[in-house]
Amino acid sequence: MKISREDVLYVAELANLELSEAEVETFRQQLDEILTYIDKLKQLDVSAVEPMAQVLHGAAEPGAELREDVVQECNIANAILEQAPEAKKPYFRVPKVIER
Repeated sequence: MKISREDVLYVAELANLELSEAEVETFRQQLDEILTYIDKLKQLDVSAVEPMAQVLHGAAEPGAELREDVVQECNIANAILEQAPEAKKPYFRVPKVIER
């Protein structure tokens, strides 16, 4: 086992999550499987693979190129803010969701 129960509880605390005992064990198993798979990937010889910055590097398939960036005007903010119960342009007021 690479991941302990305490590791799962620590990550859950950082994420402000409350987990049941069943969830702790489920996540421990899943994270352990992920790390085991990563260990398998580390064994692969990738010395002949060139690093790349884009997935479409070289555009191997016709039509597999990125589209041109086009700036478009977007004037929907006022219409959306008008529908909000508590809005003070240009912001929405939302209830507090994180309590510590």
